Amino acid sequence: MSGTIIAIGAGVAVLTGIGAGIGIGKATAAAVDAIARQPEAESKISKNLLLGCALAEATAVYGFVIALLIVMML
Repeated sequence: MSGTIIAIGAGVAVLTGIGAGIGIGKATAAAVDAIARQPEAESKISKNLLLGCALAEATAVYGFVIALLIVMML
């Protein structure tokens, strides 16, 4: 019984990847739209996009690490 609960907890922790994927997709779409409207601001937009994508991806990695810890420690 407790093994099933551990597996469910690990699965829920990994679901953070879905949110990160959606966030990165929306940010990329907005950045492409902004670059299409103002091509001269491409360098500033790209820097901010990369920073935002890195932060969003970090949340997915944290969720994955938590899922691994749940499975390995319990």
